Parts: sequence; structure tokens; C-alpha cells
Amino acid sequence: MSAHNFKLVQLGHSDLKVTPICLGTMTFGEQVSEKESHEIMDLSIERGINFFDTAEIYSVPTKAETFGSTETIIGNWFAKHPGNRSKVILASKVAGSSRGMPWVREGTGMTPTDITASCNASLKRLQTDVIDLYQIHWPERHVPAFGSMYYDPKQETSQTSIHDQLIALGKLVQEGKIRYIGLSNETPYGVHEFVRLAQMHNLPKVITVQNPYCLINRTVENALDETLHRLNVSLLAYSPLGFGLLTGKYDASGTTGTNAPMQARIAKYESVRKQRWGRQEALEASRIYNRLALENGFTPTQMALAFCYTHRCVQSTIIGVTTKEQLDENLKAWGTTLSPELLSAIDQVRWVHRDPAV
Repeated sequence: MSAHNFKLVQLGHSDLKVTPICLGTMTFGEQVSEKESHEIMDLSIERGINFFDTAEIYSVPTKAETFGSTETIIGNWFAKHPGNRSKVILASKVAGSSRGMPWVREGTGMTPTDITASCNASLKRLQTDVIDLYQIHWPERHVPAFGSMYYDPKQETSQTSIHDQLIALGKLVQEGKIRYIGLSNETPYGVHEFVRLAQMHNLPKVITVQNPYCLINRTVENALDETLHRLNVSLLAYSPLGFGLLTGKYDASGTTGTNAPMQARIAKYESVRKQRWGRQEALEASRIYNRLALENGFTPTQMALAFCYTHRCVQSTIIGVTTKEQLDENLKAWGTTLSPELLSAIDQVRWVHRDPAV
């Protein structure tokens, strides 16, 4: 399989031009060894991908003993191949509020000092002088995320204003440690507030939002899509295969939790099985989409990826792979188009099942 001649996509108002497929790395250091991770990154460059995404909390499931391991693996790859750093638009993330993870930081918030310390630690692990896109992994304030549906103001725990977060990020930009900033797992309010305050105080404007987007979670289209369009913020879609549900590999199982093979990613995530991807409703809806794909001459993976690759909302789709073969399979889906009739059938399924993996 030769290199793809991808048309590069500009992220927001920035000068970052990335491939419409991004290599997600959260399995590096957990399911994927350092040697295998380096081989996957080598192959990604060969296939034409120039965009890699990571985070300080990776690998996942997050735990103290593997905190930062993915960035370390990537940093070792850069050190091994010094010329590759210039070939990669590198994105990483600072964790939001600690969410009961003391190995990330003490306390419940995310102070300007925390942001600076996290960035410096990531730069050291990544063995680079600059991170091209530095994102807040999830909001410091309380918002519904990772399986919760409703905003509850009584649960608010915010200790650092968005303005103060922007000031800290702005200093990192001024120091040349990061080039641009982005958000992840954000809401329309959050995006608008970050942009409003940046414009008001001459601080860096966010250029991207990284949120889940796939056939069983299209919540981006419930208002966030208009926000992104009007504010010129690019969507980086993660989990395009619904944590594996949209590949068809769980269709013969009764539930994703107890019947997933132990080497499967979802089997390693107790919290995930209890949250959005492990819901019975998510499995049932994914089976319907997977059957629809087969009825129209596609594999479930092809249809799910093509849906993300071609959707007007999505600037770049983040794919997470554990093998070189999976990488090739995901890249082969590039260029696949779905007919208007099939897209209409997909919408009809959503009308009934909505977004079960919210």
C-alpha cells in the first residue's frame, strides 16, 4: 500500500496544515509495546499521515504506573529518528480536573501552575522544544462527559477561571513552548467562552475541539456544529469506530463487557463498560448500523470511517490502532463515499436510536 496523497486541512485560523486522518496513540504503552508503537508511527509516516495526537495521561486506562508512558514512547521515537519531528504536527493535552487521579495532580482543579508544569513535563517526555497543538483534555469546570448526560450546577467544582487558563496558555505560546491551543470534550458554552475571552483580552484563540463523533454518538450535531462553524474552530473527531462497536467484532456477543476477548480494548476498561460504550443500547444500535453496512456492500469499519471521513463537520479523524494491519485497514477506507440513500438510511436509524453512546 503506497502513501496517500492527502489534501492537507487547515486547522481553524492557524497555519497548521494536517492530514484529514490523525494517528491516535493512547494504546501505546498499554496494549502496544514500544517497539510496535515505533513501527506503527514509522508506517504512518510512510502512508502519508503527518498528524499525531497524544496526552499526558496516556496510556489508558490511566494509572499511576503508566502515566506519561505514551509521550515517552513518542519522544524515544523522535530521538531515534531526529528527522521525523519536522514531519509531524504534534498534539498533546493537559488533563483537566484530576477526577480522582492523584498521580496527575493533587486537588480537584487545574491551576495556571498546573498547566505550566504539565506542559514542561510533556515537552521533556516528548523530547521536543515545542508542541504544535496543546489541548485541555476535559474542562476544568464540571460538565457532563464520559457517559454522563446532564449538566448539574450543584456539582460545580471549578477553581480556575477560563480567563486564567487562557493567560497560562498564552504565556506558553509567548515562550515558544506551544504554537496553538485547543479543547477536548467541550460544550458549545465552553468553546464560545474561550473564544470570547481570547478576543477580549488578546489571548490565544482555540483552533480545535476534540470530541467523540461516530454513528452512535453524533452529539456534535446538537448545537456544537454551529458553534464550530461560526467561530472557525476545527473538529477533531475521536472514537470514529465507537470503541470497536462499529467494527462488528462484538455483534455475536450478548454484551460488550463480559463477552469481549480479553485482548480487546474495551475489555480493559471497567469504567468504559459502565459508561457510554458499554451500554446495551450502544451495542444494539451499533449492530443495526453494522448490518446496514453489510447490506450496502461495505464492512462495518468502512462505513463507520467513511461517515466520519466525509462529514462536513469533521476536519480530521483520529484513528486508534494496535497493529499495522489495523492502520492499513483504516487507511483503505479513505476515499470511500456513501450514497445519499445510505446516508438517509443512517439518519433514519439515528432518528429511532439517537445517540446511545453519549
